[in-house]
Amino acid sequence: MAGRPIFIPFTEGERLVKEIHLEFSWSPGFAPVQKKKNITALHAAADKKGIGPILEVSSKSDLDLGFCLSAFNLPVELDDGSRISLECAFQGSKIFLNGGPYRDIFWMSSREAKKDERIRSSGPITGFKFEGTEFPSEPKTAFYDWLYVKALAGRRGTLQELEKFAGFSDIEFNPAKSINCQARSCALAVSLFRKNLIEQVIKSPANFISVVKPDSLSQPYSDDLRQGRLL
Repeated sequence: MAGRPIFIPFTEGERLVKEIHLEFSWSPGFAPVQKKKNITALHAAADKKGIGPILEVSSKSDLDLGFCLSAFNLPVELDDGSRISLECAFQGSKIFLNGGPYRDIFWMSSREAKKDERIRSSGPITGFKFEGTEFPSEPKTAFYDWLYVKALAGRRGTLQELEKFAGFSDIEFNPAKSINCQARSCALAVSLFRKNLIEQVIKSPANFISVVKPDSLSQPYSDDLRQGRLL
C-alpha cells in the first residue's frame, strides 16, 4: 500500500485548496506502465470517496491536458516574448546563499534544469528572481505557485476545461520528499479563477502572498525540506 494526496479547488472562505490523502495498492517500478497503474489506482481510490473525475497533472498523464500542464511542459513567457518551460523558469530563478540566479538554466531542457549540479551545491535558497520580479523564500511554495498561476493567467479556455475536474493528482509527488506540487498549483489556479482573483494575484509577490496565505494551502514538510532545500 502507498499514500498520495489529491488536491481539490476550494472557494469557501479563505481556504483555496483542500488536500485529501488516499491509500491505494502501489505497483513498484519505474516503467511507464507501472506509473499508469498507480495513477489508475489512486483515481479509483478517489472515486470510492465520491471524488471524480481527477486529472493527473504530470508528464505521465493519459490526457493531453494533464501532460501539457506538467512543469516540464507548461510554457512560461519571458519579457522578450520567448517561452521556456515552467521547470526551467523555476530552477533558473533560484537565488542561493552561495550563488544564483543561474539564468542560463532557462535555455536547458526541463530535465537538465532539474538536475543541474549548481541547484544542489549552492547552499540553501534565499529567494527567487524572475524577469526583474523578486520573490521571498517564504512561504515555501509561494514562488512556484505564483509562476504556475501566472503561466495559466491568459489561458481562459484551459482554466474552463480544468473546472470540469473535481481534483488533481501528481503521481510523482511524494509529500515526504518534496514541497512544490504541480497538481496543487493547478488546483490553486482553478480556485483563483473561480474567485476572479488571478489578475490581482499575479501583479506582485505582495498581492499573491496577501491572498494565498500559507494556511489556505496544504503544505507538507519533511525535516530535510525545512533546511532550505526546495525540489
